[in-house]
Amino acid sequence: MSQTVFVLEDDTDIARLVQHHLEAAGFEARLFYTPTNLIPDAERKPPVLFLLDIMVPGGDGLDVCRRLRTHAGLSSIPIIFMTARASENDRVLGLDLGADDYITKPFSTRELVARVKAVLRRFERPTTPSVISF
Repeated sequence: MSQTVFVLEDDTDIARLVQHHLEAAGFEARLFYTPTNLIPDAERKPPVLFLLDIMVPGGDGLDVCRRLRTHAGLSSIPIIFMTARASENDRVLGLDLGADDYITKPFSTRELVARVKAVLRRFERPTTPSVISF
């Protein structure tokens, strides 16, 4: 069963490009062009990770990040911003709001997939507890 990544991106070409590369890496990508249904859909079937653009119609990724980080059921799911907002202040704000990574456009799709995998590795939970006896 593939892991689902929610992608909030209003640019159709970028969204489809990201979807293609995530799916090639074994993920399922659900595309959202506005933030309207993202949180309600995540409440029904939580993804393993959120990829959020900041500047989208009907809201912004920063607000979505704030709402996710205060949501009881979704606050522990990793978030990566992928955005054209590249200033140091923007990156710091995104990370301060609770994002686990921040990648600026234009980006390499190989690097994006590698960052998704790296963040997910940090969030993996061991399947069995480690017991050390001596």
